[in-house]
Amino acid sequence: MSNLYTIEILKNVEKFIRKQNKDTQKRIISAIYSLPNGDVKKLKGFDNYYRMRIGDIRIIFEKEDRNLKIVVIDIGNRGQIYNRY
Repeated sequence: MSNLYTIEILKNVEKFIRKQNKDTQKRIISAIYSLPNGDVKKLKGFDNYYRMRIGDIRIIFEKEDRNLKIVVIDIGNRGQIYNRY
């Protein structure tokens, strides 16, 4: 199912990933390219925003079913990411 979606990653997410160690980078990248599968839940108060959990890291993404597109809009540590939304 994830092969049907086009995945777009914003620059702030790429920057966060580059700052992580190699093992964490591999886990994050493989999780992003497995979207929308995985530990995914809908964000409350938003129509198309979801979050994916990878350990203590959360990925916030928007899923557009009509265009079969996923945009990874934010990433961060568990305690800080939800303060932005």
